[in-house]
Amino acid sequence: MALRTCFALGTLALAALQALAQDSSSAAAQTVTVTGRTQANASVAGFNGVPIGKLPMSATAIGTDQLADAAISTLADITRLDASLSDAYNSPGYWSSLTIRGFVLDNRYNYRRDGLPINAETAIGLANKQAIEVLKGTSGLQAGTSAPGGLVNLVVKRPVAGLRSAAIGVEQGGSVGASLDLSDRSGTNGATGSFGWRINADAEKLDPQLRHAEGRRHLLALAADARLGPGSLIEAELEWSRQRQPSLPGFSLLGSRLPDAGAIDPRTNLNNQPWSLPVVLEGRTASLRYTHELRPDWKLSVQAMTQRLRSDDRVAFPFGCSAENNYDRYCSDGTFDFYDFRSEGERRDTDVLDAALSGRTTLAGMEHRFTVGLMATRLDARFNRQAYNWVGVGHIDGSAIAPADPTLTDENTNRDERSTELRLQDQVAITRDTTLWAGLRSSKVERASVRTDGSRPTDYEQTLSTPWLAISHQLSPATMAYASWGQGVETEVAPNRARYLNRGQPLPALKSRQLEAGLKHRSTAVDAGVTLFDIRRPLWADIGSCDDDGTCIRRADGEQRHRGIEAEAEARLGAFSLRGSAMLLKARIEGNSNPSVEDKRPTNVPKIALKAQAAYNVPTLPGLALLGFVSHEGDRAVLPDNSIVAAGWTRIDLGLRYAMKAGPTTLTWRAGIDNVADRRAWKETPYQFSHAYLYPLAPRRAHASLNVQF
Repeated sequence: MALRTCFALGTLALAALQALAQDSSSAAAQTVTVTGRTQANASVAGFNGVPIGKLPMSATAIGTDQLADAAISTLADITRLDASLSDAYNSPGYWSSLTIRGFVLDNRYNYRRDGLPINAETAIGLANKQAIEVLKGTSGLQAGTSAPGGLVNLVVKRPVAGLRSAAIGVEQGGSVGASLDLSDRSGTNGATGSFGWRINADAEKLDPQLRHAEGRRHLLALAADARLGPGSLIEAELEWSRQRQPSLPGFSLLGSRLPDAGAIDPRTNLNNQPWSLPVVLEGRTASLRYTHELRPDWKLSVQAMTQRLRSDDRVAFPFGCSAENNYDRYCSDGTFDFYDFRSEGERRDTDVLDAALSGRTTLAGMEHRFTVGLMATRLDARFNRQAYNWVGVGHIDGSAIAPADPTLTDENTNRDERSTELRLQDQVAITRDTTLWAGLRSSKVERASVRTDGSRPTDYEQTLSTPWLAISHQLSPATMAYASWGQGVETEVAPNRARYLNRGQPLPALKSRQLEAGLKHRSTAVDAGVTLFDIRRPLWADIGSCDDDGTCIRRADGEQRHRGIEAEAEARLGAFSLRGSAMLLKARIEGNSNPSVEDKRPTNVPKIALKAQAAYNVPTLPGLALLGFVSHEGDRAVLPDNSIVAAGWTRIDLGLRYAMKAGPTTLTWRAGIDNVADRRAWKETPYQFSHAYLYPLAPRRAHASLNVQF
């Protein structure tokens, strides 16, 4: 009924808009661009001011128009727009988790906000974000410690002149949202006036098709800047966000059997107990940035940011099958062990101070564009005791009811971290067409952890260096070839538990390494690129029986190697705008002492991914564009030994966008249907908490929105 209603409303609205367009001489044609990456800069790369097409690395920038056309409201949904991106335990109602090139990003270390590190263990609002930048590849140049694969950087909206925008959107199931974006500048310089401000507000009533998942989401943000004099700018911004919504636990294997995704209702929420409580994710962020042009091509920048996250993590959690002595899957008959999990009053605080000097000079007859910077970061995580109590047996049809047990029976772990990072980057013009790119980041890391009862304390300090080197050559004004080599680094400490012989000891820093070569072509009509990469990441493992005290040692054991090829192309052909990306990936565990995983694929990593977007600008009705999105991901291993594999899937989304002028007002209507064929499949297969989980593709969904600029 909701779907038919949405279609009817869309048809009536389109007829009315067409009539208005025919009667109004002010109707304006507006080309829909399905991606905004061509001329964009990606500050996440660390070479500010260099367009993506000129960087010797793979990166992309997803703008607000692309997010709006695809009806994307959470960070997890950007996986629809790039083949290198995929899901990593993306539970609705929880924070987003991503993989790049098959490696899971660490929510504590692989995310940036205007170039500064943030903790992404929260719901990230997009209403005040101008772009989402994605760096693909080992990120040691940009981050002191981080998982390999890449970085995600959120670019905050800044003041512009004369912006007045309001939007409202509806979604099948009952979700309704409204947002406001207001900005202006004042002073004698017009669009570049001496003072600017911007306000973003967003409120959403969440009532998705997923059952028992009603919630609320809010965001309020303020940005301001002031030009203190020639070449001097100070910028400040504040953001508050809050999401309150029950989360969705995953399905799992039923004994030795992979359940048929077509027989599972994707709207079923196993977190459906009468005592189930929503996950509450609240964040407050503030930043201040000062930039000053010392002289032409020389700039000083100082940034400070503070982030305060508060959360209540609560779920009726399915985990394992004690009846069959299997704790990495559900029971053969569809039942599972039910736990009452509650961790309330969680606090995660991040403070960052960064100073950088960039300039251009000539040394040894060659031009150098360099940056030298120093960044200090403090991260604190404070928790209370938590509940993790067995309360009974559940069933995958969602029919079983278990009693609550919120008793605080388990300890949590508090963490402290301090890091100081010195970075050097240089762009050297060897010849007119050949450029050498070099970088080095040296990081001093201090980390400590302790259980909430004071037990199992650990404390260690390490100094790490991550170099990066690349060379690029302009084959023609439109075509560039490049090759690069770089390192990333991760650190860990052996758990301070009696069964570990090296308990509480820091492990040697494990360095990932990447080789990458690429070809980029940028022209007026066609943009294209192809990239080859080879990433090696050492693995930690527990060696020994690990059943009794002193029988286990934590150490490096083999590596995870991902070799692949990425290709992307964007073309503007008359009324068509087309973009597509593809990735072929060979991911393997190599050199591991465990024969069951040696030379096996990592779990939840597809061999192939294809993503495409298209827009057709209807010539007979200027302002109307028909949109199409195709996502395909190949099969995935469910278990580490690859004995069970989930089939690949393809999803098709359709939509339209209509922009019209009514005097000084521009109205932009959008409507769409996601998963048009109502495809049923296991979208992702994360092996999380030593447990195999399965998340289904979301069912068919209709949505519509209206944006008004006035």
